[in-house]
Amino acid sequence: MTIRLNRADKKNALTQDMYLAMGAAVNEAAANPEVRVVLFTGTGNSFCAGNDLQDFLKLDHNTPKDENPVLRFMHALAALPKPVVAAVNGPAVGIGATMLLHCDLVYAGTGARLQFPFVNIGICAEFASTYLLPRMIGHVKAAEMLLLGEPFTAAVAEASGLVNAVLPEDEVEAHALARALKLAAQPPNALRVTKMLMKRWSDGLIQEAIPLEADHFIPMLRQPEAMEAMTAFIAKRKPDFSKFN
Repeated sequence: MTIRLNRADKKNALTQDMYLAMGAAVNEAAANPEVRVVLFTGTGNSFCAGNDLQDFLKLDHNTPKDENPVLRFMHALAALPKPVVAAVNGPAVGIGATMLLHCDLVYAGTGARLQFPFVNIGICAEFASTYLLPRMIGHVKAAEMLLLGEPFTAAVAEASGLVNAVLPEDEVEAHALARALKLAAQPPNALRVTKMLMKRWSDGLIQEAIPLEADHFIPMLRQPEAMEAMTAFIAKRKPDFSKFN
């Protein structure tokens, strides 16, 4: 199954409807025996620029967690028992980057740029990234990426172990598809059991981290630091956090 983020004019920024569609697709992939592998990719010259800010701010943050489309997608992808491959070109920002931590194989174009910009806009990281990233690349590198929130290149991502390979941009999707098709030809039960065993020791903590991060993330959206960051973004000025403690 290919799940293509198809909003090129907005750099594939995610809306609530897109989260609902992706969550449904991931659940379908899990249930459908004809689907052996899932491939995530974008449209145009972007993978995913994160959340559509205007759409995201319309979300009713009092929605129960089990009905929240973002959290439902996160839990579904984190629990997917089948291999997940990603083809990344252009920006992969916010959840566009954290979702890659839940993929089994990631291939990026030379022009790809990853970024975890959460602290920059007055909120905390999500999608169990505060648990996964330090364990994947070590505390100090994870701290640099999460606390400073600076964009980094595909080459840095490869050196850090976040992507498998960096390729010319016009070859990324074809290469990722070829790897997905090779996985699809592997014994399916052996793949699922091997992935399950690889994640056995972290699965429960990942599923616990997702709502725990959300417990902080959601209220922070309405707090002064985030409001200053968003106001500055709309006004195209640099935010001023000097007055906050």
